[in-house]
Amino acid sequence: MLVYIALAFGIVAAAGILLAAWSLTPAPLDNAQLVEGRLRVYEGGRVATLDEIELQTPFRDRIFLPVVLRLRHVITQRLPDREMQELHRRLTQAGRPAGMTASDFVAFRYAVTLALCLIGALLGLLSHVPVNVAIGATLGAIIGLFAPMFWLSRRVSRRRMEIQSALPDALDLLVVCVEAGLSFESAMGRVAEKLENAMGEEFGRVLQESRLGRPRLEALEDLGQRTGVDDLHSFVQAVIQSEQLGSGIAKMLRIQSDEMRQKRVLRAQERGARASLKMLLPMVGCIFPTLWIILLGPAALLALKFLRHG
Repeated sequence: MLVYIALAFGIVAAAGILLAAWSLTPAPLDNAQLVEGRLRVYEGGRVATLDEIELQTPFRDRIFLPVVLRLRHVITQRLPDREMQELHRRLTQAGRPAGMTASDFVAFRYAVTLALCLIGALLGLLSHVPVNVAIGATLGAIIGLFAPMFWLSRRVSRRRMEIQSALPDALDLLVVCVEAGLSFESAMGRVAEKLENAMGEEFGRVLQESRLGRPRLEALEDLGQRTGVDDLHSFVQAVIQSEQLGSGIAKMLRIQSDEMRQKRVLRAQERGARASLKMLLPMVGCIFPTLWIILLGPAALLALKFLRHG
């Protein structure tokens, strides 16, 4: 047993030494540091050496961050491009939690896998059974691999539902603003300011892309595709068709608003119908046995008493 414990701690120590040695390679200076050094030369001050500049940076930027970046680079190079593109699409649909890119999420996923694998192995060591070490490490690795993907799927589903539920209100605001005389872009800006949810964020992103020079119809089409919400995609296609045909956008927005509100009522009715079916299983499994015990319990006791005396 002591051999397994020594082996586990040896592996952890060797990995720590390897990561620390790997991170000691100095990172290249960025533009701000180069400009600062040149300004000090013109001012007549002493130019800071490379070691002094590195020591001025925080420990996280000197040791931890280079290790994470290198691990991320090594891992992402081995993944196929199609998988990275799909992961990028799902992160976009989730609203880019914590500003993560596809490479960041992959590094986070494997870091969680490694951490849970080590935790599971250490918990197996505490049981003093050698087989539990392998079982704990395997379970930890499986949880670490699939838990981040499950969390991402939940984020995507929650954001889609948020956009779908907020779309009718956003269209009502668009109708009011356009009928009041504002342009479609100005109306989208007002909606982005009023709605503090995922729908407002998506409208704000479309406006930012348009201000940066991207064609408005192209930005709108990307809005319908990246969110994965069918109702929003159909609304965007209606807006693009109205722009291309030159028809009145206010009338189209009014029609889309009424249609989206009717769809929301139908979805609420559908969820209400599902709720009665979902309540059937708890009622049969929990409530009905209690009623049977209360109603049939006295009769069963009398029957047992009669059988004993009879």
